[in-house]
Amino acid sequence: MNQFIMTAAFPVQTEQYASTVAASKRVRWDIDRDVIRGRDFDMDHKLLPDSISAVQQFEFLDEQEARLLSQIQGRTYANTFGLVERFINCKVLELTHHHCTGDQIALEALVRFSDEELKHQELFRRIEQMIAAKMPLGYRFVAQPNEVAKAVLSKSTWSVMGLTLLIELFSQTHYLKSIEPDQESSPLYKDVFLYHWKEESQHARIDELEWVRENASMSPEERDRAVDDMIELVMAVDGIVRAQAAADVDYFLKVSGAAFPEENIERLHAGVLAAYRWQYILSGAGERRFQKVLRSMTTADQLRRIEEAIAPLAAISEPVEKATNRAQPIHAS
Repeated sequence: MNQFIMTAAFPVQTEQYASTVAASKRVRWDIDRDVIRGRDFDMDHKLLPDSISAVQQFEFLDEQEARLLSQIQGRTYANTFGLVERFINCKVLELTHHHCTGDQIALEALVRFSDEELKHQELFRRIEQMIAAKMPLGYRFVAQPNEVAKAVLSKSTWSVMGLTLLIELFSQTHYLKSIEPDQESSPLYKDVFLYHWKEESQHARIDELEWVRENASMSPEERDRAVDDMIELVMAVDGIVRAQAAADVDYFLKVSGAAFPEENIERLHAGVLAAYRWQYILSGAGERRFQKVLRSMTTADQLRRIEEAIAPLAAISEPVEKATNRAQPIHAS
């Protein structure tokens, strides 16, 4: 049994929260002083690395076209973090009520988490404005952050914390394995995600603590319903991904000036969708840390239900995953 899970009273892991507070103080940064530093985007650079964008699957694109597609994907990638941080912050503020008259160190950790998420939202709004000034008109970010937040927050806390941990784990892996070592991406874009990563590392630790704490308070029946909620949330994310992938390919086709045959247009739509499914769902579901926590709290039947829901997305994305040597999603054991 996971050492944090108890069937009776569930003690707050004060020392764990305290370590996130110390890290938050140590890495604290400012948008203008540390991240932007008076710079602007040089559009001669890619934004999102090939290992995330998977543009290398489109051998019919020339260098300029591949760079443009990476920039469109990079714009969406930044906007997507601004989107998810809206509901994450709402949930974090809700969770502070569990600690207001209890452990004040845990409360401070969550308050700092919320403050940092608000800062991240401001950062991504700024980045969108800066990239928009460099790209042709016509780009659309389809999802509305407030509407998405309302829909997500209508689900159980257990499911929301699971989705949040999934997101914040893949954000760290994407930075460490792809964005940081890439030599072709914009230096400013890389710094955006360097500083984002510095604070998200603490957030993922708090996500896990709060997810496990919530799990300990639930009955088996409540947890079973929460698993269904998680599946619904993942499918909702896929709906957002499908709409945005289509919008981004349409924008690329409009502004690239290239005349592609219908076969290649179909490949662009299918390939970008597969890349987005990996970026925003499968890479997080495949994280070992996420799988470990999820397995510690669910039955074999519940894991199978989650796997069966994700399997069709993984099958569609399989050619892209093989091409980029990506991790596979969760499997029940």
